[in-house]
Amino acid sequence: MLEVYVDGASAGNPGKSGIGIFIKGEGHHLKISERIEPTNNHTAEFQALLRGMEEAAKLTTGIVSVRSDSQVVVMAVEKEFVKNEYHKELLTKILDIAKTFDFFFIKWIPDEENRAADALAREAIHKKEN
Repeated sequence: MLEVYVDGASAGNPGKSGIGIFIKGEGHHLKISERIEPTNNHTAEFQALLRGMEEAAKLTTGIVSVRSDSQVVVMAVEKEFVKNEYHKELLTKILDIAKTFDFFFIKWIPDEENRAADALAREAIHKKEN
């Protein structure tokens, strides 16, 4: 089983933004910290989940358990619905990838349990632009 911790961060609304992904399990220990286009926090959270799903799909087709401290993102995935048009596009991609796994779970966790992904997302905000 892969455990995928994801977090998005934004310094402003919109502002400098980054995503953090921490994947462990099945012999993997992967940390991703990437700067993304300036956006708001909710969009950064969705982008972090999509990127985490893409990375997990490269590693397994088995069991994937995602953890996020964003209630908005977790509820959108669980209900397979979100109102925001851009988030709908991201959610569709997320759900399509989820269907490729034997089992897919997503769970909301409190901030203190998501420190690794949070630190990676915050680190990404401070990276220089390409």
